[in-house]
Amino acid sequence: MNTLKTFRYIALAEGISFLILLFVAMPLKYYANMPEPVKLFGMMHGVLFVLFIVFCLLYSIQEKKKLLWFFWAVLLSFLPFGTFYLDRKLR
Repeated sequence: MNTLKTFRYIALAEGISFLILLFVAMPLKYYANMPEPVKLFGMMHGVLFVLFIVFCLLYSIQEKKKLLWFFWAVLLSFLPFGTFYLDRKLR
């Protein structure tokens, strides 16, 4: 599997985990007094975020992207639906 394909899969998984964390787990924590989903999805999102950064760096080095591109991609990962926009641009 090439770096781009792996990076895209990780970016999508990271985006989905971020949305679940924001729109499912956090409301459950604060409105239903259930902190367990935040622990579970927070850990998953953290691991996926680290993988996202690593593969973003690998892809940008492999494709000789500018440093600004790397920072732009990382910035998008902090925004809800940002990784989906990035995936669309990578296609």
